[in-house]
Amino acid sequence: MRCSCSCLLAAPFSASHETLHNSVDEALLLKRKSEEVLFYLNGRCIYLVGMMGSGKSTVGKIMSEVLGYSFFDSDKLVEQAVGMPSVAQIFKVHSEAFFRDNESSVLRDLSSMRRLVVATGGGAVIRPVNWKYMKKGLSVWLDVPLEALARRIAKVGTTSHPLLNKPSGDPYTMAFSKLSMLAEQRGDAYANADVRISLEEIACKQGHDDVSKLTPTDIAVESLHKIENFVIEHTVDNPVGDSQADSHVQRIQTL
Repeated sequence: MRCSCSCLLAAPFSASHETLHNSVDEALLLKRKSEEVLFYLNGRCIYLVGMMGSGKSTVGKIMSEVLGYSFFDSDKLVEQAVGMPSVAQIFKVHSEAFFRDNESSVLRDLSSMRRLVVATGGGAVIRPVNWKYMKKGLSVWLDVPLEALARRIAKVGTTSHPLLNKPSGDPYTMAFSKLSMLAEQRGDAYANADVRISLEEIACKQGHDDVSKLTPTDIAVESLHKIENFVIEHTVDNPVGDSQADSHVQRIQTL
């Protein structure tokens, strides 16, 4: 019995020490990846696309901070431009078409800037003109299983998602049904992104059976890794000198 107190003290200390160690490892990996990616980005903006609830804003803020970029949420910018507190209210008072017009205007303005990470609205991908703007930078699709999205949305409620907000019915069932329909409509559009981040693939690599066990940092690290691979493959379009780019590629590959 004499060891019980020491065991009770040691276990939390060990757990907290391991958590701290993992957090430091994640931070270092994130910083290293950001430094490698910055060499090739040359100030180009990053646009995050994906279904509502896929974590674009959360991941985007992490990426912008580590890259030294500014972060913008296109939905928030539309709300400010229109003078309304939410996308849901814009849909209600005006229309979805009105919102989409303003969304395109916001993306047009952002596309003329540099060093931004932009979290786009879930439906931004449906207008070809928006891709014209986003292709001036790099687009990243956060691909989250519909079941996980429906669980997230059912947990927080649908009031902030005008296309999902229904007066009755089981929240999960209603969310999953509507998300499935939207995914079918938008699937090909999301696939236009330069980079696809599959949360299922990340979870599998880490030995998880549920994407909800992934942290936003896990997703941000994978996003930077995929962006790095993409820009290395497209160095011909990068204005840095060929010999300098080749040298940097070799250095990354030996790390």
